[in-house]
This record gives sequence, structure tokens and C-alpha cells, in this order.
Amino acid sequence: MRNILLTISYDGTNFCGWQRQEQKTGEMRTVQGEIEKALEKIHKTHIDLAGSGRTDSGVHAAAQAANFFSPIDSIPEKKYPIALNSFLPNDVRIMAAKAVSDDFSARFSATSRTYRYFLHCGVSPLASEMPFVWALHRRPDLNRLNDMARRLHGETDCATFAASGDMSLSTNRYIEKAVFYPEGEKIVFEITANAFLWKMVRSLTGSFVFFEKMGLTGDDFEEILKSRDRKRAGPTAPPQGLFLWSINFDGKRRHV
Repeated sequence: MRNILLTISYDGTNFCGWQRQEQKTGEMRTVQGEIEKALEKIHKTHIDLAGSGRTDSGVHAAAQAANFFSPIDSIPEKKYPIALNSFLPNDVRIMAAKAVSDDFSARFSATSRTYRYFLHCGVSPLASEMPFVWALHRRPDLNRLNDMARRLHGETDCATFAASGDMSLSTNRYIEKAVFYPEGEKIVFEITANAFLWKMVRSLTGSFVFFEKMGLTGDDFEEILKSRDRKRAGPTAPPQGLFLWSINFDGKRRHV
């Protein structure tokens, strides 16, 4: 029995998120569900796959992490990407696989997670880019955006930007980095934290864009953040611009 860690890329456009789900009319299409089907074809039995975190409907991943226990020792770990990809649809790809210790968990061993949100600021994205950006049709003030984003640092109560229905016991998160930077006709919002509240990154992104357009300052944002009042957040950004970019397993694991 080996514990195998997968690195997974997916286009979330046609998925109902990462987590396997069932409804009265049948199973909903999810990334976890598709990979577990492929694992079952290889192992001839159901295999549970545990992800490092959940992504919502329409959200993508460049490098999601997930682990499973394989009862077959004869398959070299480096063969898993080729084997699984042969059974997977084209909008899910296994990029890498490696054996890890039995006590490793893609969720609980992760020390931080990084998301990137892509904002297109030109006249229009290419047609092929449309499923992967939020088209703003204007270029926000990068200095103003970063004046707000830099207020997200260290242990932060993010209750203002938690979606209604979030079941987290605590709204505190440890934020290592939050920054906007240019990338051609796009602006990228990158944020790294120990974990995230439900729809938190989309709420922050939409709020930053809305607040910048309204002329708010970093001090204004900080006051809204400290209010812990969800009603004071801006509109939530659409899902298609958001990518789970990377999972880090090094460093200090923070419980806040």
C-alpha cells in the first residue's frame, strides 16, 4: 500500500467544482469524481482521493494537489500520470505523481495555498482567453489596488469577505502575500495564505476592483476589513478568472 501524491491541472469551466457531489437526479460532474473514476479503472476498486482544498464551479487549477492510497505496488509512481490521463477527459490532466509518507495528507500537510486571479484590461480578450479571465474593459489604478491589498498581511480576520453560508469555525487566516501586478494586457491578483474562506478570493478581487473604481483608499479598505461586516464588501468576482495556482508543503503550518 503506497500513498501517492498527484499534481493536477484542470479547466473548471464545465465542472461543478472539485468535490464529488450527488444530487437527486444523479451525480454532478466534478474533478474529484472524474479522477476517482480513472483510479477505479486502474485499480478495479473504488479509491478515495483527498484534495488539498476545494474549488467552486467554474474555478480552474494550475497545480491542485491530492493524494490517495494505492493497493497496487507494481505500478511505478512515474507511470500514474500517463495511465490516469488515458482515462481522463481533456479538461483534467495529471501533471506529476510521487510516493509520499503514509502520514502525508494533501489537505492537512499543506502549509500554504496560492491563488491567482486574472483581470483582462484591454478592449477584449482573445476568444480562447474568455473562459479564463474577467474582462474589465478598463485598466484600474495598480497603485490604488496595491495600497488596499497590502493591508492583508499576517493573521487577519477575513469575516467581511466570507460568503454567506461559510461553515468555518474561525474567520482568521494567515496571509503571506497579497499583490497585484501587470502581465501584458492583464492584471494579476496573487494571494498566498494558510487557507481561505469560501469564495474569499473572489470576494476580495471583486471588492478591490469595485473599491478602486469608487476611489477608495487603503485606509478605507482597512476600515471595511476590520468592520467584519459582509454587507460592506463589494460584488463577488466571477469564477472564470480564478486559478488555484500552487500548494506549498514546506514551511510552518499555521493554525489560525
